[in-house]
Amino acid sequence: MTCLPSNGKRLDFATTIARQAGQMTLTRFRSANLRVEQKSDGTPVTQADREAEDYLRRQICQHFPEDGILGEEFGSTEGTSGYKWLLDPIDGTKSYIHGIPLYTTLVAVLQNDQPLLGVIFAPATGELLYAQMEGGCWYAKGPPDSNFAAEPARVSQTKDLADALFVTSDVESYATDRATNTRDVYDRLASACRLTRTWGDGYGYLLVATGRAEVMIDPEMNLWDSASLLPIIIEAGGSFTDWQGLATIHSGDVVATNGQLADQVLAMTRGR
Repeated sequence: MTCLPSNGKRLDFATTIARQAGQMTLTRFRSANLRVEQKSDGTPVTQADREAEDYLRRQICQHFPEDGILGEEFGSTEGTSGYKWLLDPIDGTKSYIHGIPLYTTLVAVLQNDQPLLGVIFAPATGELLYAQMEGGCWYAKGPPDSNFAAEPARVSQTKDLADALFVTSDVESYATDRATNTRDVYDRLASACRLTRTWGDGYGYLLVATGRAEVMIDPEMNLWDSASLLPIIIEAGGSFTDWQGLATIHSGDVVATNGQLADQVLAMTRGR
């Protein structure tokens, strides 16, 4: 995929650098000397997280110096162009630490704080998913040095929760001390669906967008987690909202479905 860094080619550039940064993480994946630290919020971080985000930032600053950047590891850099890059170099650090291949590199661009494009790259499985609003969603798979011939990505057409695969990131994140009892939401949704798994983080949304899962919800999301996901799910034909049904990345929680099941899932997350 050719990198063409101009204002009209941010998607090409985003897919290129997401692949490159993701491939960097493979050099430390399942390494015996992987260093793991705890951040101030208690979540883990590795040297690979920081190296990959540093690479992404340097590439963006070189090719789009007027754009802003917000990343999980190094915070915010303001820009003047109206565009902002959102970076999560390893989404699913806990999976990465334990040698589980279901982690991803997430890259997104906002235009005037609204999602414009998103990329999910799963380095260990060789899967690439990307979309731009009103430009479709595309899926490719292959070895790191392949040309990644892409095909349109589409959600499933499942219409009944009893036939659906429900995925989420972390059961422990569902709390019982909120206005909406999120653990009760999880329990009811898990009971209603055919199968429930925690193949979550960015990879769970990749599963929804490619028709292999029907429902993915998270009660806690940072902006760098969710920014890339809305364009991908919407352009694959699905629905992406917060728990109240608003199509936004700014609420701190997410419901992604194949669209057919959106009303049924939102009836639960809204506490009805």
